Amino acid sequence: MQAPEFPPERSPNPGRRRLLRPDLAARAGGGYWLLGERLARWAGLVLTLSAFMSWYAGSDDGPTIAVIGWHVGVLGKLVFAVGLAVLALWGLREAGFELPAAVPESLVLIALGSLATTFVLIRLLSVPDEFFPYTGRGVGIWISLLASVAVIVAGLLEASEEL
Repeated sequence: MQAPEFPPERSPNPGRRRLLRPDLAARAGGGYWLLGERLARWAGLVLTLSAFMSWYAGSDDGPTIAVIGWHVGVLGKLVFAVGLAVLALWGLREAGFELPAAVPESLVLIALGSLATTFVLIRLLSVPDEFFPYTGRGVGIWISLLASVAVIVAGLLEASEEL
């Protein structure tokens, strides 16, 4: 008995999902493949959420107060926007949209991470006077710095995967 032949347009398993990105099927094995993509996704999420964490904390003869990143001015909002841009880049890629070949995604991630790192370092070194008295920096600004550096690392990992 011969095995049935299927036409090229029909699959032997019609209930099976099609991949949006067929190149992932070849790279979906274990190891370090897709590490840059995973790191970019998580770092973008943490960077976005870090704008709502305490960047400065202190007390002055009363309860301890904290100032979240959203309230430190335009730079806190820009850190949030950069985190959203990293997440949007991942979401568009998963939806099937690709950047032009002249603009590699790894370069865009490195640029966004560098921009976020610059914004966080400005706020880390230069505390606005309106938030005085503060006794120190909160944990949120350190998380923002770590997440922005992780976006740069994710871009570098994706660049190494492209080679």
